[in-house]
Amino acid sequence: MDADEITRALRRMAGEIAERNGGAARVALVGIRRGGVPLAYRLRVLLRELEGRDVPVGTLDINLYRDDTATANPSPVVGRSDLHFPIEDHDVVLVDDVLFTGRTIRAGIDALLDYGRPSSVQLAVLVDRGHRELPIQPDYVGRVVSTVRNERVDVVLDADDGSPDRALVLEAASGDSGEVRA
Repeated sequence: MDADEITRALRRMAGEIAERNGGAARVALVGIRRGGVPLAYRLRVLLRELEGRDVPVGTLDINLYRDDTATANPSPVVGRSDLHFPIEDHDVVLVDDVLFTGRTIRAGIDALLDYGRPSSVQLAVLVDRGHRELPIQPDYVGRVVSTVRNERVDVVLDADDGSPDRALVLEAASGDSGEVRA
C-alpha cells in the first residue's frame, strides 16, 4: 500500500466506524503500541471530519500481557499505557497496524479490560495478513493481504527520514529482507 491507498483505507474505515456505531458520540479509539497508535490518531482526525466531534484516544502497551513474554523476550521493555478517560459506556475500537496470529489482539483485550468494562470492543487493523492462531477477526480492515508465514508485513508511517507512508510485505526466510510486493 502506498500513502494514498493508506489514506483512502483509513477514510473508509472511519466511515464504517461511524456508520456501525450510529455516529461517534460513544466511540473511543485505543491504539496498541506501537503500530496502532499513529493509526488511532489518524482515525480520530477522520472521525472529527465526518462527525464534527473529537473522540477520545488512548494508547495501550501490551508487553506484560503477551503469552510469549517469557520465551520471546525474558526482559520486556514496558512502555506506557495512557487511557485518560473511563472506558465504561464507550464502544472501544482497538487499533493495530497488522493482524497476524491474533495473539497481540488477545493481549490488547486483556490489557484493556484491566481499565474497565466497555460497552463493546471492536477491532480495526490496516492490514489483515491471515494465519490466525486464535479466533479473532477484525471489524474494520484497510486491506487483506495474502502472505506466507515466513513473510513479514511492515507498516511505515511518519518515517523519520521523511519517506512516504507505506505497507510492505517483506521476505523473512533468507535473513536478507527484500521488498516482495506492496
